[in-house]
Amino acid sequence: MLSADATTDGSSTGEQLTEDEIFDVLSNRRRRYVIHALKRTEEPLDVSDLSTHVTAWELDVDPEEVTYEDRRNVYSTLQRTHLPKLEEKDIVDIDEDRNLVEPTTELESLEIYVEVLGSKEIPWSLYYIGLAGVAIALLSAVATGTPWFAGLSPIDVGIFTVTAFGMSSAVHYVVGRRAKLGNTDKPPELRKRG
Repeated sequence: MLSADATTDGSSTGEQLTEDEIFDVLSNRRRRYVIHALKRTEEPLDVSDLSTHVTAWELDVDPEEVTYEDRRNVYSTLQRTHLPKLEEKDIVDIDEDRNLVEPTTELESLEIYVEVLGSKEIPWSLYYIGLAGVAIALLSAVATGTPWFAGLSPIDVGIFTVTAFGMSSAVHYVVGRRAKLGNTDKPPELRKRG
């Protein structure tokens, strides 16, 4: 996700976005929705169509259900604030004469994942720490001959550990693909709603 040209002080060397610039761009939901929509298309998008999709996602309705009144504010803030900011960062090109927006190569090269956790979910990093803790505890129980575990061998623990981490990694990969901007019909942060 980050450029090799990004410097540690957050300044840009001129070619690609820095980590701070990427986080700044992604800090606004409407800009994330714009990026999601643009990553899903091969053609430039009309700003009206783009505002319709953003409004639909905000209201959690189908784009056909969005009225002019619903999208008027979104259209205005996209035109005045969000699209110019994305253009300034070289993420989009805006054709004002034709009212079109298209992704730049900078946007196409960004791989953006949005991990959205519900109140009962844990992040993958904690899951893997827990899984490693279980494997260590199991291996320790086998090594010390703890009752109920004495019948297992270290190879059994190894097979369990490799299988558990392998299956977890496969699930993490599938979930991660759904968390990538532009990979699903709705932005990742809306996947919990339907």
